Amino acid sequence: MKARTFRRHVRESFKSLGRNGWMTFASVSAVTVTLLLVGIFFVIMMNLNKVATTIEEDVEIRVHVDVAANDKDKEVLEQQINQVSGIKNVTYSSKEQELESLIKSLGDEGEAFQLFEQDNPLNDVFVVKTKNPTDTMKVAKQIEKFNYVSSVKYGQGKVEKLFSFIKVSRNVGLILIVGLLFTAMFLISNTIKITIMARKREIEIMRLVGATNGFIRWPFFLEGLWLGILGAVVPIAVVSAAYYYAYDYLNDKLKDHFIKLLEFNPFVYQLSAILIIMGAAIGIWGSLMSVRKFLKV
Repeated sequence: MKARTFRRHVRESFKSLGRNGWMTFASVSAVTVTLLLVGIFFVIMMNLNKVATTIEEDVEIRVHVDVAANDKDKEVLEQQINQVSGIKNVTYSSKEQELESLIKSLGDEGEAFQLFEQDNPLNDVFVVKTKNPTDTMKVAKQIEKFNYVSSVKYGQGKVEKLFSFIKVSRNVGLILIVGLLFTAMFLISNTIKITIMARKREIEIMRLVGATNGFIRWPFFLEGLWLGILGAVVPIAVVSAAYYYAYDYLNDKLKDHFIKLLEFNPFVYQLSAILIIMGAAIGIWGSLMSVRKFLKV
């Protein structure tokens, strides 16, 4: 396509937006509402996914070593654990370190446990992390069969329910976002279709004077692009501002629980790019699908 022809299509697309003011407003509003819902849902689901991932990464297996095991037995046990498929890392914690950690975790109340420093009743522990958190149960069952393993703890029962809940939450979130996208496409396509139907005569005249389908499509293609981009502006502004304040407020509330939200930067900029691309794609798709019926021979 020649540069002059392209410039002509760009001018025509902007003129059309101005001539059909109310229909332009309706189309942009449809894009705005749907992308606002998608943006809000996307922020919620991405942060829930971040929290879920953080919780998953905190899941660990604590292998309590039998008090009868000597240093050589512990070395052999550590080697056996490292050979299990799916192991990320293994960290040794002596019973002295375990007692110290317990005292610190209890604060002032932990001072009472200092009496056990001379006669420590705790076990040495191997702290095991898996590459895939969902393999925790399988790996724990393998480890508990080894010699000199007193017990294996990983939150049995609770961990299974946690992983099941996380999986369901992610699937439901994905389905809802996809559903919103299809709803957006349907609404915008129908809104743009009404706009194009009002210009049916204009299209027919262009065809009568010999305009090709491609020549007719280009202004509508660009029009859909501008509608999608314009419709993404308000959702980006609203979601960015809301997330800025929510991030500051909730991060202070959640820091005691070792949970962090996605950093404002670069998350908001990534989200903005996604919304613009989605808006443009939906606007173009709606325009092309709507004008297609008028271009059939």
